[in-house]
Amino acid sequence: MTGTSWDILLVGGASGIGKSRLAARLAAERPAFVVEFDDVVGAVEAMTTAEHHPAVHHFDDIPDTSRLAVDEVLDLQIATARALEPAVLGVVDNRLTVDAPAVIEGDYLTPAVAATAINRGAGSGHRVRAVFLHEEDPDRITANYASREPGNGEQRHRAQVSAAYSHWLAAQAAHHGLPVVPCRPWNTLAARVGQALA
Repeated sequence: MTGTSWDILLVGGASGIGKSRLAARLAAERPAFVVEFDDVVGAVEAMTTAEHHPAVHHFDDIPDTSRLAVDEVLDLQIATARALEPAVLGVVDNRLTVDAPAVIEGDYLTPAVAATAINRGAGSGHRVRAVFLHEEDPDRITANYASREPGNGEQRHRAQVSAAYSHWLAAQAAHHGLPVVPCRPWNTLAARVGQALA
């Protein structure tokens, strides 16, 4: 694989902060394939049950997470992300067999699994890189949700969870020595991500 500084790029970050838009832009510039890990999460949930794989079904019996405290939802989200780490590695392993660059993006990409994927790629002679986007302001995320999903109301509680999760991801990424890039200003995000990966 040639023409990029990476063969596989993992783009992690909380919900509602612009990962999908950035992934599409980076993939178009290279060019590269985009893998939306949310699709894999949906497949895993559809093929498993809470009885056999409870760790990926934490939210099955919680139709309205806004009734829980932000920290409670955050803990469940982190637990779900950790349970999905083997699925992330499965996607990375599959992409390592394909002679084309790919951007893998999703909420459930943890810095720990990204670090493992980087090492696994290096062992097979491929350049796996990771970057984590960070948005600390729940007001900004609330506005993003309103723009993206205008029919779903304000979603303030969801945005507060997302901001808390973003802080957790940023701290974990720093612990693993992975770059963390603030989402704003948006018009320079792609360039700043490129600098962080250089």
